[in-house]
Amino acid sequence: MSSVTERRIEIGGLRFNLAEAGTGPAVVLLHGFPDSWRLWRHEIPALAAAGRRVVAPDLRGFGESDRPSDVRDYAMPKLVADVVGLLDALGIEQADVVGHDWGAALAWSLTLSAPERVRRLVAVSVGHGRAFAAAGLPQRQRSWYMLWFLFPGVAERMLPQDDWALFREWAWNGARAGADPDADRQVAALSRPGALTAALNWYRANIDPERYFGPVAGRAARPPVSCPTMGVWSSEDPFLTEAQMTGSQHYVSGPWRYERIEGVDHWVPVRAPDRLNQLLLDFLA
Repeated sequence: MSSVTERRIEIGGLRFNLAEAGTGPAVVLLHGFPDSWRLWRHEIPALAAAGRRVVAPDLRGFGESDRPSDVRDYAMPKLVADVVGLLDALGIEQADVVGHDWGAALAWSLTLSAPERVRRLVAVSVGHGRAFAAAGLPQRQRSWYMLWFLFPGVAERMLPQDDWALFREWAWNGARAGADPDADRQVAALSRPGALTAALNWYRANIDPERYFGPVAGRAARPPVSCPTMGVWSSEDPFLTEAQMTGSQHYVSGPWRYERIEGVDHWVPVRAPDRLNQLLLDFLA
């Protein structure tokens, strides 16, 4: 990590914190909820050592980047514009894009909205949005918290209680303070003024309960993803079914690859970094 540098960059009137390392063809790493670029601390050095220019931003509302107060400022078109603006500011015409959790959802949207900017796509944990909807009741049962997060003030009141006990139980299998550095890192970040609400605004701005949990039929179709795409899912993920990832192949017209990581929960980049690095180096070669 000694080779990683951080700096601030302004995009669309907001300041973003950015981690960079290496030189060569660009790889952009997009973290999810409720994280920062440090989710990728194992992947950045491996990719940089393999001759890649690695760019890992703190997305809006997270880490050291700005946290706008309006829920509407977290709508997906603005999140996509952030990444496009980042590429423009860094002089990157096209990049490989890797996303986890909400970062994967953003990566899918970026690839659909600005396909000319994405050379290859890697979606970790979260599949294509239509595949997510098509996964049906089993996925909806795992996504119960998404509806709960939509009520302003409720999660903000409940999650921090008793040293974030509910959050630790839900997200980190009950890891107590000091037992898991990544759980502690997320708790520390969310404990800052306004940080939890900003993180929850990703859900509140982008999830319409009636549409999100409704049938796929009748939804506006978008062109399939045409670039080479790899989906990665872990067998112990408590939030996401395998079907929502494997079903993504139906919405990809380019080369599709699926990889299943056994015995690992949702936090693939920090739980299985060696395996994920192997997959990334092979697929992005």
